[in-house]
Amino acid sequence: MHASPARSRVSPEIIVVCGCLIALITFGPRASSGLFQLPMITEYGWGRDTFGFAIAIQNLLWGVGQPFAGAVADRFGAFRVLCVGALLYALGLVVMAYATTPGVLHIGAGVLIGFGLSGCSFNLVLGAFGKILPEKWRPMAFGAGTAAGSFGQFLFPPIGNVLIESFGWQQALLVFAASVLIVMPLALALATRPTGDAALSGAAAAPNQSIAQALSEAFKHRSYVLLVLGFFTCGFQLAFITVHLPAYLKDAGLSATVGGWTLAVIGLANAVGSLGSGWLSTRMSKRWLLAWIYLGRSVAIAAFILVPATPVTSILFGISIGLLWLSTVPPTSSLVMLMFGTRYMAMLYGFAFFSHQVGGFLGVWLGGLLYEINGNYNMVWWLSVLLGLASALINLPIKEQPVDRAPALQPAE
Repeated sequence: MHASPARSRVSPEIIVVCGCLIALITFGPRASSGLFQLPMITEYGWGRDTFGFAIAIQNLLWGVGQPFAGAVADRFGAFRVLCVGALLYALGLVVMAYATTPGVLHIGAGVLIGFGLSGCSFNLVLGAFGKILPEKWRPMAFGAGTAAGSFGQFLFPPIGNVLIESFGWQQALLVFAASVLIVMPLALALATRPTGDAALSGAAAAPNQSIAQALSEAFKHRSYVLLVLGFFTCGFQLAFITVHLPAYLKDAGLSATVGGWTLAVIGLANAVGSLGSGWLSTRMSKRWLLAWIYLGRSVAIAAFILVPATPVTSILFGISIGLLWLSTVPPTSSLVMLMFGTRYMAMLYGFAFFSHQVGGFLGVWLGGLLYEINGNYNMVWWLSVLLGLASALINLPIKEQPVDRAPALQPAE
């Protein structure tokens, strides 16, 4: 009989369900941001670079805040961090709804939502899963949490389209803001601190290791650095597609509904892909899994931009890219835990995610900037293809083993 993994009577099933609902709710509004681009710039006369820069700031600050939010959650538990993050996220959506100048848009959609996401997104949920769930639950829980975020992407864009058409884009943002506040009661299920033999396995693996020592160890570890670098591409591709795909399809003569449903199909396929990736992470080499995912993305993007955009090709692209969308997350988070244990997992995964979000910043910003310069998105699409090929190669030299420490400091298995 194993020791209880947390100072709580909350069962693993309840922890996973509440964590998945948090991931679903927080992923939905940000995955729908592209729906608001054309209504906002049409009303205020902004360029796409103005809206793109706001979402670029959001992606960057989400990444900047993630390691710090992870470190606080590692130290004090996830509950407080999730609640503060949800409040900032909701406030950012409200400010975005009433933004009449680019500066206010950048504060709401950029700064507030960015820092809010760093405190309440699925990354914090995965870190909590790694600490408070029994070891046998973790790989599939990582996949389930990621898939739940994906389902949020399926659920929210069609709802957003209906709200925008029925009540206007401002009211749609306010409804999204209210939905984010539901995160706070759900976070109670993750308000547990590790205790007992089973849960302390990660912390006990390196009892005297400080945060600074953990960071020094990680960034001197070649495989971790390669993992972090490869994750850059994931953010670049995802953020660019999320924000600019609806406008790209509108430019091709398709309706806004096609853009919304393409994002939704990406989310639905992503749920399947993330669960499948979590399952495969326990049965095959994680570095090879990552390499195949990045290669598959490059092939899917190249095929999409080489054929004329139609509703059929858009939905087919949504399915193919959706299967590979967040399927990088289970093997990436599993590799971080394998290398270093669970004690600083949220923080170390947070630094990997920072690289992801730097990519996201550049994907969104360059999408808008190069569109205004060239009148199309071609250059950024092809850059996405090249980055996918590069990341496929970058992940191959990774060694799937714990960091080399003295025996007493080995990460928990």
